[in-house]
Amino acid sequence: MINNINAINSTLPSPTAAQKADKPGGGFAEQLKEAINSTNEAQVTADKAVEELHSGQGGNLHEVMISLEKADISMRLFVQLRNKAVDAYQEIMRMNV
Repeated sequence: MINNINAINSTLPSPTAAQKADKPGGGFAEQLKEAINSTNEAQVTADKAVEELHSGQGGNLHEVMISLEKADISMRLFVQLRNKAVDAYQEIMRMNV
């Protein structure tokens, strides 16, 4: 799953300096990249916490569960964002020009 997120992230074009200057809040692609990166980061953090708990290196169960829930919520939010973007695209495609 994380490899898929990284593959998607690497295919998105990075905005040039002129594009960043035109859009002070960042464009859609930039915000999408940030959402992908934060979701990926939450997943990696949760995986690391689980591995540390299993190996007995540190962390306690409630901290691991909190990190897993953060990763789950982040993934659910990203899936809903994707669904809304697909719905918007389909709505645009249905418009008569």
